[in-house]
Amino acid sequence: MSRRPASIDSFRAIADPTRRAVLDMLRVRERPVKEIAKSFRMKQPSLSQHLRVLRDAGLVTQRRSGRERLYRIQPQELKPVAEWITQYERFWRHKLRDLSDHLEKQK
Repeated sequence: MSRRPASIDSFRAIADPTRRAVLDMLRVRERPVKEIAKSFRMKQPSLSQHLRVLRDAGLVTQRRSGRERLYRIQPQELKPVAEWITQYERFWRHKLRDLSDHLEKQK
């Protein structure tokens, strides 16, 4: 099994809005690279760089079908991001509950 470069992780990969938009597109279904490219105002080489970052992070896979390259999301690789966000969701839920309790006492 090949290893991903240590410098590419899910957090860095999703830091860019273009890459997040690509993931949103792939959430619906697998898509050919030409279809993905039509959604962005950039040249194919620039999009290919974004797709490479997503591949290196393990967030998408690529397969060939004839002459096309098809991309598919690998959502399980976003689990560390989801777990990290969950901590903050709990934090804010607790803070909002405390604020609500405080405001009720002020009435």
